[in-house]
Amino acid sequence: MVFPKKSFLFQILCFLLFHDQHCSLATDENEFVVKEASYTRLGSTKKILTVNGQFPGPTLQVQHGETVFVNIYNQGKHNITIHWHGVLQKRYPWSDGPEYITQCPIQPGGRFTQKLIFSTEEGTLWWHAHSDWSRATVYGAIIIHPKIANKYPFPKPDAEVPIILGEWWKEDVARIRQRMYESGGDANISDAFTINGQPGDFYPCSKQGTFKLTVDRGKTYLLRLINAAMNIILFFAIKKHNLTVVGIDGSYTKPLSSQFVTISPGQTIDALLYANQKPDRYYIAARAYFSGLNVPFDNTTTTAIVQYRRQYNNPTSSLPSLPSLPFYNDTNAAFSFFRGLKSLADKNHPIDVPLNIRNRIIITISVNSFPCSPHNKSCSGPNGTRFAASMNNISFIFPSTALLQAYYQHANGVYGNRFPDMPPFIFNFTARYLPLNLETPKLGTDVMFLDYNSTVEIVLQGTNLMAGIDHPIHLHGYNFYIVGSGFGNFDIYKDPLKYNLKDPPFRNTVSVPVNGWITLRFKADNPGVWLLHCHIERHMTWGMKTVFIVKDGDRPEEMLLPPPPDMPPC
Repeated sequence: MVFPKKSFLFQILCFLLFHDQHCSLATDENEFVVKEASYTRLGSTKKILTVNGQFPGPTLQVQHGETVFVNIYNQGKHNITIHWHGVLQKRYPWSDGPEYITQCPIQPGGRFTQKLIFSTEEGTLWWHAHSDWSRATVYGAIIIHPKIANKYPFPKPDAEVPIILGEWWKEDVARIRQRMYESGGDANISDAFTINGQPGDFYPCSKQGTFKLTVDRGKTYLLRLINAAMNIILFFAIKKHNLTVVGIDGSYTKPLSSQFVTISPGQTIDALLYANQKPDRYYIAARAYFSGLNVPFDNTTTTAIVQYRRQYNNPTSSLPSLPSLPFYNDTNAAFSFFRGLKSLADKNHPIDVPLNIRNRIIITISVNSFPCSPHNKSCSGPNGTRFAASMNNISFIFPSTALLQAYYQHANGVYGNRFPDMPPFIFNFTARYLPLNLETPKLGTDVMFLDYNSTVEIVLQGTNLMAGIDHPIHLHGYNFYIVGSGFGNFDIYKDPLKYNLKDPPFRNTVSVPVNGWITLRFKADNPGVWLLHCHIERHMTWGMKTVFIVKDGDRPEEMLLPPPPDMPPC
């Protein structure tokens, strides 16, 4: 593969600055070849889907406000799409990536050039497959550096290190998804968690590949954390080292020092690691935060190692000790961390929280079930049902063509426009026992329209239908301010009085607490078709998603840009 001159110069600069860390592409054009490759983990080898044969995939490095192109070639056996998670794609949803929402998938042997328009994002984002369950292995980091004339709003680190957390199954993930779909039951839990593609010391046949971060005492390292796991929120910590959070989801925060972080699927965290301890070897560890009752989950621990340079090069030396992590179901610890995050909100990084709200929306998010019917081959859900999930009691069905294309071409019959702005049934959403008739949602492909530049407030309300659990909710095309959160049912009179309108965190993915609520606000200033969904993969598969269509404004610069000529056909 031939890289343009810009890439070559960047590689030299990266080597000179960060010679002991991985350097990645920063080009106006990049090539992503989706293909199978054999990888061995946990003592067994299988073929997985990759980009350019790499697992995790290549890191995309850009500068603030840059526009780059990525040529996607599908040399795999199945359809594929790539989503650029957290990239706002101003006025250009054509390259956002979710299958049958903004595009039809790239078929085997096909190609598609995606234009990535970076605007206000700065920090760490990531990319991943957005078709079926391909993102289990098809993912990588996006690093957005400040403009050359600008600086970080914190002391410049000596090196930057992507830390990508993931899940690994010994079995082919496509088979696991297919079996879940056919049976109506839940998916098998993963066999391991991973750090930069490696399970770590506590899994069989894995110690040799454990990721190791070599540091020099007295230096500072910017860890770019990404939770690419399919179904699990994770606790993460480093033995005897606090982490100072300085960014989340491509935006800066007030510095927050913490012994651990909580990171949900889809979220990113920029955290400073100060190598200020006695030269030794220290475990990095991550394990599940899981609030579901009587639901199986992967309760293993993945590890990596921080090792101080010129120390303990003997691989037979004693193992380091593990950091202290909260207990797996410590909801208070998980959300205490989330509540500690605040936007930087200084003169160089101002915020603009909408105050006068035009659209007030309340959305219940639920795990549901459908009763077994004669055409179902199997019903392995609770009490002989089939699992489902919903937003405002609608379990979303993908259309057979892309919603964005249908909207742009004014096609009829592809989607409805009756997604409700309130739950259709009002009840005690978080009660311990709820009537069974509330568990069955409707099926539909309904969207909600928003006027350009309208101000939006969304309350995401968790329910205890089937089982209460946390839900990381991701909105494509937007970041939003998280102005409030709490446990139990949202109180429309009391809870808004406690909103943080001064320095709320600015994210693209938010965790709704188990049997609790989150309030987010944004201005609908990005026309297009944008997906809202749970980033727990099985919940999304079951239907926990919906779509916002933001209309064009009046001026040309407020209107949707035309599609590229090589959109994949359906």
